Amino acid sequence: MNEVPKIESRAGFAAALRWAFGHAIERQARCITCVDPTFAEWPLDDAALLSRLTGWLRLPKRRLVLLAASFDEMPRRHARFTAWRVDWTHAIEASSPPDELKPELPAVFVDDADLSVELVDAVHWRGRVELDRHSAELWRERVDALLQRSEPAFPVNALGL
Repeated sequence: MNEVPKIESRAGFAAALRWAFGHAIERQARCITCVDPTFAEWPLDDAALLSRLTGWLRLPKRRLVLLAASFDEMPRRHARFTAWRVDWTHAIEASSPPDELKPELPAVFVDDADLSVELVDAVHWRGRVELDRHSAELWRERVDALLQRSEPAFPVNALGL
């Protein structure tokens, strides 16, 4: 894989996420966890990314975990992803934390090895991409604590009358 990207702009953040997905998939990560208040700026509707995720999710015991304060904008902003995930509900978990934790939700990508991407400053689009086992473990622990207090969200089929 090429050089670790820098996050210094909105486009840089999207590029870093594409790189991170590619890197994790190439290394055959078993779990990729994505956290963001809304996922509005994530490249989840990218056809090439969805194609790579499809191949990855076909492998046994792969899991994509999404944690957001709100998934309300997903169908509008990421219509392709929203339709695509219908076929992968067995491998994709979407959750939302309790209201008191929503304002503190970070924008972070972490795999099950040593990769983490963090948007540190959402106003100026500054962040970091790290290939460090210790940093990734700290993110996994923090996200796991959030997930333990979260509830399933973003159902494939809307229930109602």
